[in-house]
Amino acid sequence: MRQSQLFAPTLRETPAEAEIISHKLMLRAGMIRKSAAGIYTYLPLAQRVLTKIAKIIREEMDREGGQELALPIVQPAEIWKESGRWDVYGDEMFRLEDRHQRQFCLGPTHEEIITTIVKNDVRSYRDLPLRLYQLQNKYRDEIRPRFGLMRGREFIMKDLYSFDVDEAGLEESYQAMYRAYTRVFSRCGLKFRAVDADSGAIGGNSSQEFMVLAEAGEALILYCNTCNYAANVEKAISKTVTPQFDGSIKELELVATPDQKTIDQVCSFLGVAPESTVKTLFYGTGSEYVAVLVRGDDQVNEVKLGNLIGGNKLYLASPEEIHEVLGLPVGYVGPVGLEKYQVKIYADLTVKDLHQVVVGANQSGFHYRNVEPDRDFNNVEYVDLRTVKSGELCPHCDGRLSEARGIEVGQIFKLGTKYSKALNANFLDDKGQSRPIIMGCYGIGVSRTMAAAIEQNYDENGIKWPLAIAPYQVHLIAVGADQLPLAEQLYNGLLGAGVEVLFDDRNERPGVKFKDADLIGIPLRITLGPKGIAQGEAEVKYRHTGNEERWNLNDIISKVKDYLKDNDSTDSKI
Repeated sequence: MRQSQLFAPTLRETPAEAEIISHKLMLRAGMIRKSAAGIYTYLPLAQRVLTKIAKIIREEMDREGGQELALPIVQPAEIWKESGRWDVYGDEMFRLEDRHQRQFCLGPTHEEIITTIVKNDVRSYRDLPLRLYQLQNKYRDEIRPRFGLMRGREFIMKDLYSFDVDEAGLEESYQAMYRAYTRVFSRCGLKFRAVDADSGAIGGNSSQEFMVLAEAGEALILYCNTCNYAANVEKAISKTVTPQFDGSIKELELVATPDQKTIDQVCSFLGVAPESTVKTLFYGTGSEYVAVLVRGDDQVNEVKLGNLIGGNKLYLASPEEIHEVLGLPVGYVGPVGLEKYQVKIYADLTVKDLHQVVVGANQSGFHYRNVEPDRDFNNVEYVDLRTVKSGELCPHCDGRLSEARGIEVGQIFKLGTKYSKALNANFLDDKGQSRPIIMGCYGIGVSRTMAAAIEQNYDENGIKWPLAIAPYQVHLIAVGADQLPLAEQLYNGLLGAGVEVLFDDRNERPGVKFKDADLIGIPLRITLGPKGIAQGEAEVKYRHTGNEERWNLNDIISKVKDYLKDNDSTDSKI
């Protein structure tokens, strides 16, 4: 491609709307333009990257038995109501009506429609297993679209759905997709980790996310450096250490704590550590309140709590709200005697092993000390509800957990019969019995993967594309008009050798050409300048490392071919 003809309007200044590196650099490199909040046009350079990512995905899906199809973006409300998600999905769903007032939505995901298609045409166990996928736009009305392609309202996704006769078949499909995803992101040149994850609105009983490690990541992940354990903080667990206890049980003591309402204030006033206290928080669900007990130095994991009580409208109730509704004093709420207020009480597992702790006394200006949960708490259900922190023990070995930021680029789910039961997607087994199909679903954010690659590969001058997904493999630059004839010959020779070349033939100053080259970030830059040509050489720069070499003009095509061969992310190298 001749750069004089390329539609890639680069920018010298960063637009004010851009917040993170990938957003800034894609705007500046002339890759995307904003059409509306969270909605972008992909210009030619971006489209080439997306095409390459999609090609890698298709190859790996096909390798694991996937069959590509195309599902409609506009979906009828009936199937979403049948699955029970029409109301559950909430305000993120784009809803619309046709001229006959029939309700539809723009697909945020496609479990309902793919299940409907399969149930109408799959009758027997002989028709299974099936693995069907598509690459298509998805639509979610994010309350606050941000970070460019990271959190948009329109985005490109690959979603594959597996249909099996039993759990063993689902496990095989799940592992097949795990392998495929590992190869996809490896071939894209990304550093990533697979982590245990919450299933969210998709549902199912098991899920893993593929996280590209980058500072701009919205997700916090915890991982063990000793073993392979890794999890999203929403799902993470740790091995808890039972505190030392001398075995002495003391009488419950009511102590005055005037104006001491926070954990820090109470700890300072009574001379105790936060881990020797238990705090009581109330959450509302829209129909009831539940009390949650965690150690004073811990935080409630609201995802775990939401999964436990099924509260789609779960929110942390303020102390003032609880005072108004239940009459409990602000700043002095505690679990002793709380059962009389007719609320469900959940406590984190770590609370059960505590001794001689401090809690609110449900009287203004007072706390209890020497509290024994086993003795003094009634009607309490103990479950894992806390947020795990860096430095805690790995649940699978004696290693310590570390934390990192991650960008979710893919997620795999074991759905089981969640959708097949709701939508009556059944098959006849080998004994003629009707059984629900066992399902899984597997998504990759194609446009997000492009942005994540930039977040992991850039410097102060611009993007540093991994070779496999770079818009072009070689950036050929003619410094001035005198070098154009030789550059034309080399350009045509590289094209003839099957090399993807962006040829900067523009009538621009060398400095402008070099700045644009660094900004766009093509892996290999070949520059023809007057001094080099006089010596029979071209200047070569590797964008990723910044290393420079000089190549003999007669050897350029063969050296480029060798470079591409040595750095080719083929199947055999994964």
